[in-house]
Amino acid sequence: MRTSYRSSFARIAGPAAFVLLGAGAAVGPLTGQQNMSDVEITTIELESDLFMLMGRGGNIGLSVGDDGAFLIDDQFAPLTEKILAAIAAVTDQPVRWVLNTHWHGDHTGGNENLGEAGAMIVAHENVYRRMNPAEFEDLVGRSGQAPRAALPVVTFDEGVRFHWNGRHIEVTHVGVAHTDGDAIVHFPRANVFHMGDTFFRGRYPFIDVDSGGGVDGVIAAANFVLERSSEGTRIIPGHGELASPEHLREYRDMLETVRLRVAGLVANGRTEDQVVAAGPTGDLDAVWGENPERFVRAVYRSLAGS
Repeated sequence: MRTSYRSSFARIAGPAAFVLLGAGAAVGPLTGQQNMSDVEITTIELESDLFMLMGRGGNIGLSVGDDGAFLIDDQFAPLTEKILAAIAAVTDQPVRWVLNTHWHGDHTGGNENLGEAGAMIVAHENVYRRMNPAEFEDLVGRSGQAPRAALPVVTFDEGVRFHWNGRHIEVTHVGVAHTDGDAIVHFPRANVFHMGDTFFRGRYPFIDVDSGGGVDGVIAAANFVLERSSEGTRIIPGHGELASPEHLREYRDMLETVRLRVAGLVANGRTEDQVVAAGPTGDLDAVWGENPERFVRAVYRSLAGS
């Protein structure tokens, strides 16, 4: 196993129950999720051994080779068979690693199935905490107890580096952003990033303040990738189509604009409802307008500390 760890340590997983969806509802990993029978998994080739998979839930990254498949996120449990079929179409090797970019169920819902099949699950330490709150009496905010097989067995703090399938795969924790456990994955040779839900292409993001997220961290995550990007960089967002640095730059600029407007209203003593009523995204909604009120409330709460 040719894997090196930086600021990382292993934990063996603990007890069972349920995972939580990014939208906030707790459901069973194998039942209770919306009907997935009509979902098709689309495979986008980035290089001959590197792919983006789209279905329902968070976008998946996939590295293949003689060492085995390396998967970034795994959507919902009912989609596992379809995801494995898409992987089998490009490699005959099993899934050896699953890297979770954060803890939400539309990115970790397949963990239990893949963990039981032998994959090693790795994530930031706060992902482990939020998926295993029974072990942490000091945990604050949103969480949901996951089955033992769904929990990460390797966790890291600042980052971790994999040497796998002939590639160096750089994983970096970007601090408080979409949640408090976000990871950005970089494939330097391919000039590809997977940003998880720190990047929603073409729409307002969901910032999970109750899971430690904040707008300043989402902006910082965008800048982190932009500073390391070039004209040919390709970016897998947590949601939306494959993106370029220009798409990410537009997203970052929108975030900064809304943050500045909301910060001004907060400085003038406006309440959360008053900030929403002021319509700080009104001229942006035509382009970015998926759930603007939720977004504005999250920005307010990020800045006001409520």
